[in-house]
Amino acid sequence: MTSNWKVGIDIGGTFTDVIALNINDGAVRTAKVQSRSSDPVASIGSAYQAVGIDWADVSDLMHGTTMATNAIIENDLAPVALVATEGFRDTLEIGRQNRRELYRLEVPPKLPPLVPEKYRLEVAERIDAQGEILTPLTETEVERIADATEALEVPAVAVTLQQCFTNNEHEARLGQRLQSVVPYVALSHKMSPEPREFERTNTTVLNAALMPLTAGYLEDLQQTAGNGTNLHLCHSAGGMASIAAMQDRPLALALSGPAAGVAAAARVARELGLTQAIGFDMGGTTTDTCAVIDGKVQVDGNQRLAARPVRQLMVAVESIGAGGGSIARVQGQAIRVGPDSAGADPGPACYGFGGHQPTVADANLVLGYLDSEQLLGDSVRLDSQLALAAIRTIAQAFDLSVQEAALGIYQVANANMARALRRVAVERGLDARTCTLIAFGGAGPMHAVALAREFGIAQVVVPKFSSVFSALGCLTAELSYTEQHAVRILSTAWQADEFEGIRRQMYERLARPLTAAGHALDSLQARHVALIRYAGQSDTVEVSFTPPADRDTLDTQFKAHHQRLYGFMTDEPWELETLRLTVSASTGNDINVPVTTVAPATVVTPQTECWFDQDRPVATPRYQRETLTAQQKIEGPAIIEDQWSTTVVPPGATAWSDLSGHIHINTGGTA
Repeated sequence: MTSNWKVGIDIGGTFTDVIALNINDGAVRTAKVQSRSSDPVASIGSAYQAVGIDWADVSDLMHGTTMATNAIIENDLAPVALVATEGFRDTLEIGRQNRRELYRLEVPPKLPPLVPEKYRLEVAERIDAQGEILTPLTETEVERIADATEALEVPAVAVTLQQCFTNNEHEARLGQRLQSVVPYVALSHKMSPEPREFERTNTTVLNAALMPLTAGYLEDLQQTAGNGTNLHLCHSAGGMASIAAMQDRPLALALSGPAAGVAAAARVARELGLTQAIGFDMGGTTTDTCAVIDGKVQVDGNQRLAARPVRQLMVAVESIGAGGGSIARVQGQAIRVGPDSAGADPGPACYGFGGHQPTVADANLVLGYLDSEQLLGDSVRLDSQLALAAIRTIAQAFDLSVQEAALGIYQVANANMARALRRVAVERGLDARTCTLIAFGGAGPMHAVALAREFGIAQVVVPKFSSVFSALGCLTAELSYTEQHAVRILSTAWQADEFEGIRRQMYERLARPLTAAGHALDSLQARHVALIRYAGQSDTVEVSFTPPADRDTLDTQFKAHHQRLYGFMTDEPWELETLRLTVSASTGNDINVPVTTVAPATVVTPQTECWFDQDRPVATPRYQRETLTAQQKIEGPAIIEDQWSTTVVPPGATAWSDLSGHIHINTGGTA
C-alpha cells in the first residue's frame, strides 16, 4: 500500500486536532477528537480514524504534544540526582532574590528546589571563565561520583558544572561514566551552554526529570508507526525535529502545541504582508498569545514554566488558564473565570458528558453565539438546557438574568485574556493598536473582536483551518534546529575571526541532521541573532545579522533596538554575550484550498437570537463558512460557523473572506 498522506496532529488538553494532506491529489481532511491523556498514541489513532486513514497510509507525521508541559505544570516529574561543582550544590535552593508574589506575604517567596538536598552531590573540579582548568577532575573523583549516584537509585541525573560552556571536558567525562550507572543523563553544556548557573541548573534538572517520562511514549510512538512513517516532533522554538533529536532533550517539547500555532500564525502574517501581528489561540483549556513581527515568530531564551526559570529557546508565548472549558465561579462580590478547566472529561455542562459547573462555553451557548442545533465535529451536540442550568447558579448569586450572568462570564474571560495580550505587546515594545489580531483555536474567533475592541485594534484575521490551526502549524512548519551559545566578546575588543569560528562550528552541527535527512546544504536557511547588552546590564537585546558579523553594523542596530525597547541609548561599550543560530529546511507541505468566487445556487441563512449587551437580544444571521464567496461582505451582527469553530461578528463590525479562505474583520472601532 502506498503511504500518500502527510498528517499534522496536535494533542491538546481537551481535544486532539488533525489535518491530513494527500500528496498525490492535494486533498485536505480535518477533524477534532477528544484527547486521551492516559494514552496519547491512542489519541493519534482516533484522529486518523476521524479523517478516514490508517498508520499504513501516512508517509509523514508532524506531531505536537502537551506531554512535557503538563508534566511540569502538574509536577509529575521523575526523581533526579544533581551533580554540581564543589561549593555549588545548593544553587537550586538559593535561587534568585526576587519573590514570586511581591505583595502577597502568605505566598512562599520561592518554590521548593526540584532536587532534594539528599540527592545533590558535589564533585571536586573547577574551570575558570576562560576555560582553563584550575582543579583537574581525577578518575578517583569520577568513580566516587558514579558510586554515590548509583546508590541513590534514581532513574536520571543532571550534571551542571561551573563554566562548562567555556570548556565541557569535565562534564563530558562525568556524563560518559554516569551513563553506565543511571538510565538517563542530562548535561548542562548541551542544554544551556551559557552563564547564569541557577537557570542553567534548573533547565538541566527539568530535562533530566522528563527523560524517563517521555522515553516510553516516544518508544511506543515509533513502534506503532513502524518503518513506513517518518516521525517529526514540534519543538518549543516553533519548528520540527526528529525523534532522535528529542530523546535526549524532551524539555524542547515544552510549549510544543502553542509553538506550532504561532508558527502557522507567522506563516499567515507573511502571506498577508502583516508587519505587526499578535497570535491569539484560545482552546478548551488555555489561551496562548504571541507577537509576530515582520512575519517572524518571536523566540526567547529566558522564560518560565510553572513559575520555574527555563534557559531554553522557546516561542515567546504568554499562556493563561482561560479557554472554552474554563470554569466560572462566585468569588466574593465578583465572578472569577479559570484557571481551572472542565477539560475533555467531563467537559462543559453543555456537552452533556456529566459536567455541571458553568464554563465559558456554556456562557457562549446561552448568549446564542454557539448553536445547539449544530453537531460539533459530527460528535458533540450542545444542550442549551444544561448550559442554562449551569449559568443559573451564577445568575442567582448576583440576582441577574441568566443572559446577564453569561455576558458577565464572557466579559471576565475577555479581561483575563486582555492582560495576557497587553504583556505580550509591552514586552516586545509594540503598540497593540497598530497590530492585527490573528485569532484561531476552537474558541478564539468567538472572542476575538470583543478583545480587539478593548485595545482599539482595527483588524482581526481568522485564518483558514482556524479550528485546527496548531495541527496545521505542525504540518507546514519547517524542519529546524536551534542553538544558543555564550560568546562574550566586547565591542572595545572585537574578535571577528574568533566569532566567525564559533558561528561556523554551530552551523555545521545544526545542519548535520538536516543534510542527513536528505536536504541539500545549499537549500538550508539560517537565521543569526546576536544577543547584546551594555556592560553591566542584566538583559540582552536581540539583533539579527547576516554573517560575517560587522561590529559597526551591530553597534548601529543594537542602539536602535535599545532605543525602541527602553526609550534611550548611549555610546557606552557593549558586550555580545550570546549567539543564537537557527538552521532550517522547508518541508514543502503547502496547503492551497482557494475560495470560490461564485455563490452557491441556494444558501439558507437562518437567524437566531444573540445577546451582545444587557438590553435585548438581536436577530443574528448564521453563515456556514464553506458557503462564503471571496470578497463577500457580511455586516454585523452575524455568526460564521464551520464544523468546529464559530466566528462572532458583533454589531458595527464587518467581515469578508479573501481568495485563500481567511476571514478579515474590521472591528468598527473600540467598544
